[in-house]
Amino acid sequence: MNLSATASMDTQDGNIMTFKQFIACATFALSAITAQAAPVLIDRVIAIVDDDVLMESELQKRLNTVRVQNRGSELPSEDVLREQVLERMISESIQVQMADRSGIRVTDSQLNDAMLRIAEQNNMSLQQFEQAMKDEGVSFVDAREQIRNEMRISRVQQFQVGERIQITDQDIDYFLASDIGRMASAEEYHLRHILIEVPSSASPEAYKAANDKADDIVKRLRAGANFASTAMAESSGRTALNGGDMGWRKEAQLPSLFAEVAPKLAVGEVSDPISSASGFHIIKLEEKRGGSTKMIDQTKVRHILIQTNEVRDDAQAEELIQQLYERLQAGEDFAALAREFSDDPGSGASGGDLGWVNPGDMVPAFDATMENTATNEISAPFKSRFGWHILEIQGRKKTDVGEELQRNQIRQMLYARRFDEELPIWLRKVRSEAYVDIKEAQ
Repeated sequence: MNLSATASMDTQDGNIMTFKQFIACATFALSAITAQAAPVLIDRVIAIVDDDVLMESELQKRLNTVRVQNRGSELPSEDVLREQVLERMISESIQVQMADRSGIRVTDSQLNDAMLRIAEQNNMSLQQFEQAMKDEGVSFVDAREQIRNEMRISRVQQFQVGERIQITDQDIDYFLASDIGRMASAEEYHLRHILIEVPSSASPEAYKAANDKADDIVKRLRAGANFASTAMAESSGRTALNGGDMGWRKEAQLPSLFAEVAPKLAVGEVSDPISSASGFHIIKLEEKRGGSTKMIDQTKVRHILIQTNEVRDDAQAEELIQQLYERLQAGEDFAALAREFSDDPGSGASGGDLGWVNPGDMVPAFDATMENTATNEISAPFKSRFGWHILEIQGRKKTDVGEELQRNQIRQMLYARRFDEELPIWLRKVRSEAYVDIKEAQ
């Protein structure tokens, strides 16, 4: 074949193509193929952390989330922010791998409960919370997985760090005996005050008249007269126009005249007249908080819980709880039905008995029904996020849980303080022991 520029070839449609045209077409086709085959960077590895790899796309998502969450705040430079976020991701990866090796899992149900609590803390439903995240440009799916990982990491930290922290009764006693402990645990008093003034030059008759007036006011107050109104009408004290309200005072901040009287008063009690150089004082203890006294209303309750499952939907669960309620109304034994039907593994075996329950221990729907059901009565069926319930109220009492509550609060505070001290040390240790290879940007 002659390969000169004037040579020609037959095409499929019978037209004649010169060799020059053929070469031009071939060159165009080859360049198109080459262009299609050229590598396009979709993602890249930015760090290897033990058995895990961190990708550029993951880092960019985290950076975007940080920017959204801190919108309106001054962020560090892009390089510094990138380094900080990457280091956080490395630390998380190390701990998630530790969770994997330890078999620590978070179920979808546990994750859903956590997401619901977060939404409720923001005064939103779960659907509103999801929409708010979308509006902020944050993927709800990514956020769920991030929260799942944070829950797993928290459990790793509690196991690795928290298990080594022991707060003894002696630790609590030492804290209570310290100056900081005495100040932190001191009782606070909310007082109201009335002063029946007696001039220093008052005659014995005027002094007696003031004393009699103070006695009469105390009688009226104890008979139900409003303290604030009485203070505004009768008191010569500085707080008279404020209804005699002295606000909250720790014991050490009380006027010496009241320091021995106020701690002995019950909440709502009015003192006898207290004599001083300026006249006669009357105080009322409105509220008291802190210290080692805290009276709470406890309720002895048992319940039957019916939940949905693989073979029972919500309508069927509601139908079953209604049937049980009718049987209870007909006189059947509560404990026997709870043992047979209740889906609460903790109380079902003991006839539904939950013991003495404190306010706030249960979910809101349970708390509200418990409060509104009379003693020795059975509630109508109601629904909480755990399922359908029936309650029986067996008794009520007031209990002083102040000392136990105070010591538990101090134990938690000392534990949290020790945990915050130990956690950074542990994190540095596991970071130094891990294999980490950070890839330079290309």
